[in-house]
Amino acid sequence: MKLNEICTELELEVRTAADKLDRQVRAGYASDLLSCVMARAQSGSVWITIQGHPNIVAVASLLNLAGIIVAEGVMPDEATVAKAEEEGVPLLTSPLTMYTLAGRLFALGISGVE
Repeated sequence: MKLNEICTELELEVRTAADKLDRQVRAGYASDLLSCVMARAQSGSVWITIQGHPNIVAVASLLNLAGIIVAEGVMPDEATVAKAEEEGVPLLTSPLTMYTLAGRLFALGISGVE
């Protein structure tokens, strides 16, 4: 499934890199510990977090993630938005909880990282 389809299905707000939403999403991963994301998330995954600082963009770029969903109504700070736009990382937001988003991604056929 492509990231733009996920955005539509989950009613995600696109904050950055709207031109990169044609990326294929291969899996999903949810965590707030950057070290866990770096160790376990896979290229092409969409990452759900409640972190809003610029380090999330660095991790997403390093791992070539399809995008980041910032959950629970958290708004990424301006430096994060600027960095995500500069790096071409889709930064998406949602008022839904991480748990709800993960369940809805799974229902759409996006499995977790093996």
